[in-house]
Amino acid sequence: MSGDPTAPPETGPASPCIGVCRLDPVDRCCLGCGRTIEEIARWPAASPEERRAILARLAARRPGSPVRPDRSARSAFDEAR
Repeated sequence: MSGDPTAPPETGPASPCIGVCRLDPVDRCCLGCGRTIEEIARWPAASPEERRAILARLAARRPGSPVRPDRSARSAFDEAR
């Protein structure tokens, strides 16, 4: 935080939304940005620290992530086609 009282408040990271707003039927995360519906709803009011925490969780959810090696690069949505 800046010591300047006239400085605008920090807004933190920008939304990861890419405009592909569809929930995966298995893990209930957005197929576009990877957030849960709760994270999407919380984002506008989230502090910069909360936003960074959400982004850190997204990295762990991404297909092929070493944190979730059991997930393939395809989502359940793709497999249902």
